Amino acid sequence: MTARTLTCQVVEVEDLTPDVFRVRLEGRAEAMAHAPGQYLEMALEPETWVPFSIANAHAGDGRLELHIQHWPERSNSARLRELLVEAQHLTLRLPSGDCVLDPDSTRPLLLVAAGTGFAQMKAIVEAALHADPAREIALWWAAKERREFYLESLAREWASQHPNLTFHGVSEQGMGDDFADERVQGHAGRIDAALGEALDDVDVSGHDVYLSGSPGMVYACVDVLASLGLEPSRVFSDVFAYAPRDPLVPTVGSLVRAGRA
Repeated sequence: MTARTLTCQVVEVEDLTPDVFRVRLEGRAEAMAHAPGQYLEMALEPETWVPFSIANAHAGDGRLELHIQHWPERSNSARLRELLVEAQHLTLRLPSGDCVLDPDSTRPLLLVAAGTGFAQMKAIVEAALHADPAREIALWWAAKERREFYLESLAREWASQHPNLTFHGVSEQGMGDDFADERVQGHAGRIDAALGEALDDVDVSGHDVYLSGSPGMVYACVDVLASLGLEPSRVFSDVFAYAPRDPLVPTVGSLVRAGRA
């Protein structure tokens, strides 16, 4: 899809946690069309555009959802919050990004997100389940502490309603015993280490892998997954476009299995 500039209406601004708020936007259905996993850019000032992942799959109703991290100490963040609460209309540019759900693939999905990177994965999950409710999906979501899983209830709902979907929460500060449930698991520590430990006996070569987070987080996970059979042509992240490295995926060595041999 070619990116286009348009005006939309702010329908709702909702606090999900003290640090994350959800924004619902509405515009002409054909103008708001996007592929699951793409992002938009919002105009704060005439020359200032800020990117945000679109947190819902396209449903043909002209509605978009955003999940926005609020940083009170950052002037840009304060300006954004003020704009969204007070503005009736916003100027957007969309869609952008090549990290999108492959509509022709039926491979199991391994989705890995940190923080509000969950927004991108939410759109992918919605589209994948709509196309095939029985598709195997493993959703991994990392945060510093449990309260930062701002839509934990939604991830749990997916796991409860879809026998082939599992939800893994990873917190650097550890997870309480009350987190675990049917098809829901908690992990303590860094997301890359948690993936390496939990998937040590899994061949991920048959999976489509999508990652959303900082470059450091994404590449740390890629390096571990490469040790577990990751297929370089089947891993996707926006990081590969704005912070590329060479090679994107290691082709030799093993960070996990070789170290345990």
